[in-house]
Amino acid sequence: MTQSLLINARWVVPVEPDGAVLERHAVAVRDGRIEAVLPSAEAAPRFAHYARVDLPGHALIPGLVNAHTHAAMTLMRGLADDLPLMRWLEEHIWPVEAKHVSPEFVHDGTLLACAEMLRGGVTCFNDMYFFPEAALAAAQQAGMRAALGLIVVEFPSAYASDPQAYLAKGLALRDRWREDERVSFCLAPHAPYTVSDASFRRIAQLAAELELPVHVHVHETADEIERGLAEHGQRPLARLAGLGLLGPGLIAVHAVHLTREEVETLARHRSSVAHCPSSNLKLASGIAPVAQLLAAGVNVALGTDGAASNNRLDVLAEMRLAALLAKAAGASAEAMPAHAALRAATLGGAIALGLDARIGSIVPGKAADLAAVSLDDVTLQPMYDVVSHLVYACGREQVTDVWVGGEHVLRERELARLELADLQARAALWHTKILN
Repeated sequence: MTQSLLINARWVVPVEPDGAVLERHAVAVRDGRIEAVLPSAEAAPRFAHYARVDLPGHALIPGLVNAHTHAAMTLMRGLADDLPLMRWLEEHIWPVEAKHVSPEFVHDGTLLACAEMLRGGVTCFNDMYFFPEAALAAAQQAGMRAALGLIVVEFPSAYASDPQAYLAKGLALRDRWREDERVSFCLAPHAPYTVSDASFRRIAQLAAELELPVHVHVHETADEIERGLAEHGQRPLARLAGLGLLGPGLIAVHAVHLTREEVETLARHRSSVAHCPSSNLKLASGIAPVAQLLAAGVNVALGTDGAASNNRLDVLAEMRLAALLAKAAGASAEAMPAHAALRAATLGGAIALGLDARIGSIVPGKAADLAAVSLDDVTLQPMYDVVSHLVYACGREQVTDVWVGGEHVLRERELARLELADLQARAALWHTKILN
C-alpha cells in the first residue's frame, strides 16, 4: 500500500534539470506521486505528518529503466555461452523455447527477473517475449512497472500461429490492461530477418493509430545487414524507413552497425536507441556508436537484453560499461560523461517508451519510482562527485531501497512482495526440466 511519505536523503539526483545534485534534500510523496522536492530542513515542518524515511548516507535517484530485455529468458541464464548470435539462437535457444515456452515458463522466468531487477534499482522494464500476459502477471506480483512488447514473428510458436494471431492476442491484452497505471505496451516485431514487409506495414499502421512505440532489434550484427542486402536489396534500417517505421516511437534495439548517414536518419526522425553493451560484447556483435548518437541528438536508453545473453539484468553495470565503451569507441574521454550515462539509464528509457511524463526523473507530478543507493561503504571512499560514483564505482549491491509508484517494494535490501525460497524453488524446477 502507498502512503504519504517523506524521504530524506544525503543527496537527491533528480536527472532533471540536467546535472543537478541536491544535497540534504527530501522528496515528498503522496498518492504514489512526487509532491515536492525541497531541502530537508524545509520539508520537516511542512510534511511533519508524513511517514518518514531517512537515508543519511544515500543518493536517491529515479528508478532505473531497463529499456530492452527478454525477462523470461532468465531461466536460460548461462545455458549456451560463448557462441555467435545465430548459432546461439538456432542451435540452442530456439530449440529450448520450442520445447518449454509456456505461460508458466514466462511467468516464473519473469518473476525471477523482476526480483533481480528490483534488487538492482530497476523499477520499469521493456519486455519482448511470448505470452506477454504471463509476464504482466509476474510484474504485477512483484510490484514493478512493465512495458509489455506485443511480439510479432512470422513463424508459429506455442503462443500464436501467425503474425495476425500474434497481433490479435497482443492487442486484446492491451485492451484489457490499458488503464493500469503500472502497465504500458509496445508493438514488438522481433527483427527484420524474422518479420515480413506485410507485417511491418501493419505494425506501422497500428503504431500510428494507437500511438504505441515500436520495439525492434535492428542492425545488431554485420550478418544481419548482409542478409538484408541480399534478400531486400537494402540495409535493414532503410527497409524500415521505407515501410513507415521510423519516427519518435521507434526503439531501435542494439543499433550497433550504423553509418554516419544512419545516425543522422535516427536523429532526424527523433527515434531512440536501446543500447545493450554487455550483450553486444558477449555475442561479439560489436560496439554501438554511442558517442556519435549522443552528439547527433539521438535519445539513447540502456537495456540489459536477456539474461541468456548478458548474463545479468544489471542496469547499473550497463551504465558503467556504456560510458566506458563510448569513450573508447569515440576516442574521447569526454564521450558519455557520468550524468549522460545516468540519464540514459533513467529518463532516456522513459522517453523511448513514451513514459517521460510519468517516470524517469524526480520531478513533482511524476510517479514516485525511486531507488536509494548507499554510498557509505568503505570501497566507495573518498567521494568527490556523487554521479561519478553512481556510474563508475557503485554496484547493485549498494541498492538498499526501491519504491514503485510510492510503494516500498525493496526495503533494506529485502523484497516486500516476493519470497526468495519460492523463487529458488521455481528456478530449480525449470533447471531440471530444461536439462532433461
